[in-house]
Amino acid sequence: MLEKMARNALLSVPAFRFFAVNLLVLLHLRQIAAGHDYNDALRKSILFFEGQRSGKLPPEQRLRWRRDSALHDGATAGVDLTGGYYDAGDNIKFGFPMAFTTTMLSWSVIDFGKTMGPELGNALKAVRWGTDYLLKATSKIGNGVVFVQVGDPYSDHNCWERPEDMDTLRTVFKIDGSHPGSDVAGETAAALAAASIVFRSRDPAYSSFLLNRAVTVFQFADKHRGAYSNSLRRAVCPFYCDVNGYQDELLWAAAWLHKASRKRQYREYIVRNEVVLRAGDTINEFGWDNKHAGINVLLSKEVLMGRANYFASFKQNADGFICSILPGISHPQVQYSPGGLIYKAGGSNMQHVTSLSFLLLAYSNYLSHANKVVPCGGTTATPALLKHLSKRQVDYILGDNPLGMSYMVGYGAHYPQRIHHRGSSLPSVAAHPAHIACKAGSQYFLSPNPNPNKLVGAVVGGPTNNTDSFPDSRPFFQQSEPTTYINAPLVGLLSFFSAHP
Repeated sequence: MLEKMARNALLSVPAFRFFAVNLLVLLHLRQIAAGHDYNDALRKSILFFEGQRSGKLPPEQRLRWRRDSALHDGATAGVDLTGGYYDAGDNIKFGFPMAFTTTMLSWSVIDFGKTMGPELGNALKAVRWGTDYLLKATSKIGNGVVFVQVGDPYSDHNCWERPEDMDTLRTVFKIDGSHPGSDVAGETAAALAAASIVFRSRDPAYSSFLLNRAVTVFQFADKHRGAYSNSLRRAVCPFYCDVNGYQDELLWAAAWLHKASRKRQYREYIVRNEVVLRAGDTINEFGWDNKHAGINVLLSKEVLMGRANYFASFKQNADGFICSILPGISHPQVQYSPGGLIYKAGGSNMQHVTSLSFLLLAYSNYLSHANKVVPCGGTTATPALLKHLSKRQVDYILGDNPLGMSYMVGYGAHYPQRIHHRGSSLPSVAAHPAHIACKAGSQYFLSPNPNPNKLVGAVVGGPTNNTDSFPDSRPFFQQSEPTTYINAPLVGLLSFFSAHP
C-alpha cells in the first residue's frame, strides 16, 4: 500500500507538496533497498578498472592476478601506445568506447566527487589512466593523425588468451584528413576537456595540457568531418560501428570545451550548429555511440542556473528525454522489465541502464538547485521522482531483482560466476606461469566452472531481453560480459547514493 501511495504521489504533485512527496520517497526506498552498502559497491566499481588496465602496471595495483601486458603496443607505427584500458572481455583497445568511458568517469567526479570520500583518489587514478593513453593516441595530432585502436579484432576474437599471453596481431589503426573520424576524435576531445576540469585544481599543469590537446583534437575532428566506421570499416564494424553518425560527438565535444574553457567560441559553435548537427535527434539515447541525451542534460544545467538562455532549446530536449523515460506514460520510448529494469534493445543492456540512470540523477540535481520540475502531460516529473527512478536501477543491479542476485561481481552473496572475460576465466600467471596459447584457452571458455580470478566490481551485460532472466554462461556474451562504459556512469551513481541512501 505504501509503495502504491508513493508512486501515485510522485507521478502528479504540485510544488507545495514537495515535502510530502520526498517523505514518501524516502519511506519507499527504505522499504525496497534496505541494507545496500553503496560505499562498498562504489569501491568495487572503481576497482574494476584496475582489472581492465593494459600496459605496465603500477606497484600499487590492487588486483594482483593481473600482470603487465601489451608492452609493445604502437611499435609497428613508431609510436608509444602502451597503457589504456581493454574495453570489455577481450584484449583490444578500442579508442571510441575508451574515450567515452573516460568522459563519464570525469563527469562522475565533476558532479559527484565530493561524496566519493576515500575513493576519490582511486577515481582520479582511473580517469588519469585513460587520459594518459588518450594523450599518447593524439600525440601526432600536429601531423593530422589520431590513433584510435590497437589490435585486430578478428584475430583476437579467434583466441581465448590472457592479455599477458596474447600473441595476436597488435595492428594500429588511425584516422587522418583522408580517413576522417569525427566521432572518435570528438569523443576523445570531450574526454580530455572533461578531465581537464577534474584536474584543474588538483594538477593545474596537467589540466592545461589536457585542455590544449582537447582544443586541437576538436579542431581536427571538425575540419575533417566523417564517421570513422566509414574510414576503417571492418576494423571497427560490427564491434564499435558508428551507427548514429558523427554529428553528436562534435556537439558533445564543443559542450565539454565550453564547460572547460568558458570561451565564447564554443557557445557560438553549439548555437550555430544546433540544427546542422541534428541536436534534437534521438533524444532518449545515451551511450558510447549516441550522445544526444547527454548533450541536452549537460547544457541544460546552465539554463537551469539562469546563466545561458541561448541553450533553451537543449533544455526543452532534456525535458523531452525525461518524459520519454518515465514508466507508465502512454507511449514510452524505453521499456521496463517486469522487475523494473530499464530495457532498450541492442547490445549489452546494462550500458543503457547505467548511462540513462546517470542522466536522470544529474538532471534531478540540476532541477533541485533551480527548484524546477518537468511537466510531462498529465504527469509531473519532480527531482524526487528522477532520483527514485535512478536509485531503483542501481538497486536492481545490486540485488533488488526477481533473481535476488547482484550483477556486480564480488558484491552481495550471489553474483555472476562465469563472466565472459579472458583474464578472469583463465588461470592467472601466478597460478599457471606457462604460456596459454590461442586455442588452448578454449577449454576454459567452455568450462562450466566459475572463473578462477574474481574481477571485482565488474557489472555484466545483465538480464536477457526484458524478462529478468540471466544465463550465467560465458558464451552468452551480451549478458555475461562486463565493459568499462557500463561501470563509468555507475561510479557517479554509487557515489551519490553512498551519501544519500
